[in-house]
Amino acid sequence: MTSLKPFHATDLFRVNAVNLDVLTENYNIAFYLSYLAQWPSLFFSTENPQGEITGYMMGKAEGRGKDWHGHVTCLSVAADYRRIGLARTLVDNLERQSEDPYDAYFIDLFVRASNALAIGMYKQFGYSVYRRVVGYYGGEDGIDNEDAFDMRKPLKRDKNRESVREDGENFRVRPEDVYL
Repeated sequence: MTSLKPFHATDLFRVNAVNLDVLTENYNIAFYLSYLAQWPSLFFSTENPQGEITGYMMGKAEGRGKDWHGHVTCLSVAADYRRIGLARTLVDNLERQSEDPYDAYFIDLFVRASNALAIGMYKQFGYSVYRRVVGYYGGEDGIDNEDAFDMRKPLKRDKNRESVREDGENFRVRPEDVYL
């Protein structure tokens, strides 16, 4: 049985097994701590009965007006714990937390356009591609840049589903035009 737990600063010493995935973004400690300080209810983990972290979600709330939303900054599940529903548990919890207390219109996330497995998973969770962000991933030198899909899922506050669009994969923007 896996438990959902609030993330604590000392958990940073216990996430190495989860962060070993090539597609998981790794950040410096100050970045993790800034999220933990600003959005503690949107940063949580799953643990197995032995107390080992098996996955975590790092999220935030941002935007203005109808762009007020929850954002998936990092979702990662340890390789041995994939395909058993932990990602859904983590995403569902972020959605609940984004609705109450944050009262967000939608949840968004960025995923590599080449990561078909993650895109398929998020589509199963009810997300759709809102737009393609050209060259979002990559070095400052512009070499090996990769596009990202900005995927979104409307929440209860977005009654008219204004936060999503049907032609998202064909709608292109540059990274500097994205409100991060």
